[in-house]
Amino acid sequence: MNKKDIKKVVLAYSGGLDTSIIIPWLKENYNNCEVIAVSGNVGQADELEGLEEKAIKTGASKLYIEDLTEEFVNDFIVPTVKAGALYEEYMLGTSFARPIIAKRICEIAIAEGADAICHGCTGKGNDQVRFELTIKAFAPDMHIIAPWREWSIKSREEEIEYAEAHNVPLKINRETNYSKDKNLWHLSHEGLDLEDAGNEPQYEKEGFLEMGVSPLQAPNVPTYITLDFEKGVPVALNGEKMSAKEIILALNKVGGENGIGLLDIVENRLVGMKCRGVYETPGGAILYFAHNYLETLCLDKMTMHKKQELAITFADLVYNGQWYTPLREALSAFVDKTQENVTGKVKIKLYKGNMIKAGAWSDYSLYSEEIATFGEDNVYNQADSAGFINLFGLPIKVQAQVNAKNNK
Repeated sequence: MNKKDIKKVVLAYSGGLDTSIIIPWLKENYNNCEVIAVSGNVGQADELEGLEEKAIKTGASKLYIEDLTEEFVNDFIVPTVKAGALYEEYMLGTSFARPIIAKRICEIAIAEGADAICHGCTGKGNDQVRFELTIKAFAPDMHIIAPWREWSIKSREEEIEYAEAHNVPLKINRETNYSKDKNLWHLSHEGLDLEDAGNEPQYEKEGFLEMGVSPLQAPNVPTYITLDFEKGVPVALNGEKMSAKEIILALNKVGGENGIGLLDIVENRLVGMKCRGVYETPGGAILYFAHNYLETLCLDKMTMHKKQELAITFADLVYNGQWYTPLREALSAFVDKTQENVTGKVKIKLYKGNMIKAGAWSDYSLYSEEIATFGEDNVYNQADSAGFINLFGLPIKVQAQVNAKNNK
């Protein structure tokens, strides 16, 4: 699409460094086009404060702030937790937040009659793929503007210089310029000293962690919690019925206080490079741990093993921005079937960054103490195992006999 034909642009707007300078840049480079900013509220809390004033002051005609938190939890987070999907230990906090935001941006862009959608993702990152695959799914003919693939700015330091030159207010400076992404599920940290894989994260430095504390600074006594699940969905915390969103927020608090959910990882990005990041996911870590704990009681061996295998595929799809695909939908249908009996309660001890199993109960438990006991029982005939081993080991025995005959 020719630049001169672009009159109205809808911008995915967070108010962070990238999108803050994009508004004046768009107006400078796209014929003073109208810029409509859209912020998807996925639980970034204080980051939304003063956003409208800032967007308008920097040149936007209006700002939409869309509350997506309930949908984010129920339609993205919970299905991913039920799937047990982890990408190289990463709990996908940024990954599954992008599709829901991009979908709402598409809806607003269509309603506003926009000529283009703009995002602030860099050409080195995964988010550009996540945003644009979602745009292709919901606005396939919409023109996409990605300034990082067009402008002459080469670094975050140059972005700060541009912002200062254009009187764009920033909450960061050159010394605290970590690249961060925050929502109700997690907070990520990248850049600065973390770019050297030999540097230990500054967990004990004041202001580095935002959702919790270092395990070294956690209480010296453990905290016990109980979680109830119905068909794989969290429904109660410490016996109190809550929505999944309320449970996650409460777990963030208690998990953060106990130093839970810190992950320092060098991950394999979709675009081919390795990247080092530190993630804070206190409530998410507890939820994954508790859900998996309950599944050990309620899932049969074959289902559990196949589910663990497919969890890798599910995580890859989420990480790669392929949420709105037939395969992801099919895998979610499979997961939902596996969760029909994942109902019960688990008890967990939280202590200085550790999660310790403290009991699990379910009416659908496949664990039988009577069968598994090392004591005397009347339900298992140990003599039966001899025949089983003879049949199970028959291929090995035959192979050995053939090898012996041919090696004479």
